[in-house]
Amino acid sequence: MTSTPIHFVTGNQAQEALSQCGPMTKAWAKANDFTGKKGQLCLVPGQDGTIKQVLFGLGDDQKAKISPLQAGSLPTKLPVGHYHYDNADKIWNKDDLFIAVLAWHLGAYQFDRYKKSGQQWSELDWPDQIDREEVLLQAKGSNLARDLINIPANDMGPDELEAITKGLADSHGARLTVTKGDALLEHNFPMIHAVGRASTRAPRLLDMIWGEASHPLVTLVGKGVCFDTGGLDLKPSSSMLLMKKDMGGAANVLGLASMIMSANLAVRLRVLIPAVENSVAGNAFRPGDVLQSHKGLTVEIGNTDAEGRLVLADALSLADSEAPDLMVDMATLTGAARIALGPDLPPFYSDDETLVSALNETAKSQHDPLWNMPLWDGYDQNLASDIADVNHISPGGFAGSITAALFLRRFVEQTKSWVHLDIFGWAPKAQPARPKGGEAQGIRALYALIKQRYGTQ
Repeated sequence: MTSTPIHFVTGNQAQEALSQCGPMTKAWAKANDFTGKKGQLCLVPGQDGTIKQVLFGLGDDQKAKISPLQAGSLPTKLPVGHYHYDNADKIWNKDDLFIAVLAWHLGAYQFDRYKKSGQQWSELDWPDQIDREEVLLQAKGSNLARDLINIPANDMGPDELEAITKGLADSHGARLTVTKGDALLEHNFPMIHAVGRASTRAPRLLDMIWGEASHPLVTLVGKGVCFDTGGLDLKPSSSMLLMKKDMGGAANVLGLASMIMSANLAVRLRVLIPAVENSVAGNAFRPGDVLQSHKGLTVEIGNTDAEGRLVLADALSLADSEAPDLMVDMATLTGAARIALGPDLPPFYSDDETLVSALNETAKSQHDPLWNMPLWDGYDQNLASDIADVNHISPGGFAGSITAALFLRRFVEQTKSWVHLDIFGWAPKAQPARPKGGEAQGIRALYALIKQRYGTQ
């Protein structure tokens, strides 16, 4: 089958690049006002009327390095057909070329569970130097996270999240243990129970184990609030519209776990997901209540709409008892993080400077943006309670993402290295390689870090 070349053109070198494409192409580009602007597309016809070549603008590279993620807009822009990157290896090094190929597959994602679009995207021929399996496992993990977030809460409650986790465990030979309903109290997970008990769909803790026991223990904890009404501190209707994504931490953790297991990394992997629905009923937990926690700390409830940190705290405390080599928790936790950094740049928190440095590097190299925020000890006093060991929120609303991280830190003592990511899990608008909707954030950077640290089996 014929494959059409895609020629990447930077804005500040457009004339030189077009000259290399031949006089006919240069004339056609000029006639179509193609100047290499970012995202600009020009289809060059052949003598038989078919597409002879694609010109794709990358913009001006003088101020910043050209992101290979830009290639992710091509699948939705091009007519259906087979294509290959013509000069990508002259624009990007091998690592960034890998990202440019991955971007194609991330950009081709469609969520069509309820509305069959019938849309067919183009196919990309694989560059010889790119590891096909590695691209596909990262795309699969990212798209798993997207799917789980995009599915509405009527079809993605605690039962369905458990079923998805069970399917993932079975496909990789992992073991899943589920603690459900009142059994949460018997096994000392009182805050998970309290947050989820008002729903007709029982709360539960999903506990998946994979890998050799002799390998370093890596534990992933994901917030699985399948829908958040806010509880008795009820959200306004406009704030509930996207609350199907409040299990985005769990979705991203499962996407990351899929990558780790598919790549057969040399780790003992544990995945913990408190799966609940924060609903309103006569038995809902209340503002001002004092809850026991798995760790033994008593927690005063400042607001029932800050439920995610409560379920995470019980799961973190369980995970911490094993003293993992690395523990990662991910949660759509605070609006304060969005106010500070917007939807595209999740903050992360850790006291481990070596881990912070490594994650900064992999976030940059993988073009998977993250931003380190401080665990500022001075704000820890804002979680003081007059009647309990700790309040789970701070008064006044200042530094909300930081104080949430400080609250979680109280439940992590024995873990060798811990990082908390306060993600949004959603793309409000379409961007290259990022269709509008549920989004995987930070998991490619984390996967690269774990792979670098522990290697493959």
